[in-house]
Amino acid sequence: MANAASGAGVNSECITKFNELQAKRLHRYVTYKLHDSKEVVIDQVGERGATYEDFVSALPENDCRYAVFDFDYMTPEEVPKSKIYYIFWSPDCAKVRSKMLYASSNSKFKTGLNGIQIEMQATDASEISRDAIQDRIKDRAC
Repeated sequence: MANAASGAGVNSECITKFNELQAKRLHRYVTYKLHDSKEVVIDQVGERGATYEDFVSALPENDCRYAVFDFDYMTPEEVPKSKIYYIFWSPDCAKVRSKMLYASSNSKFKTGLNGIQIEMQATDASEISRDAIQDRIKDRAC
């Protein structure tokens, strides 16, 4: 079992898939999970044509996940842009043990993901609604 102080290890495929999303734009999102409480592994990969709603529905209602999403939007000047979000999904109804394991590995995991532009933690779907995401973009523009 992973030591809570040090966090779980990270499977190298996690970084590979993130780089494919960030640099090559091959995926819309990637979700990650803890395997046997020891290692962060790929959970799901959303194809480039996947929607934000597809991403949100890929997050389990009763367990934690780490996720990255390449969010496309238009600026007020009608210029297309995108931001890469990192989301630590920790729903209220997840088991306490799961929340603790994910929380203890969060910093170590996201450190390896170079290119994250906005970080969020969410405990329910309203915190990562499309409006909440767009509000974070507006907050960053100021």
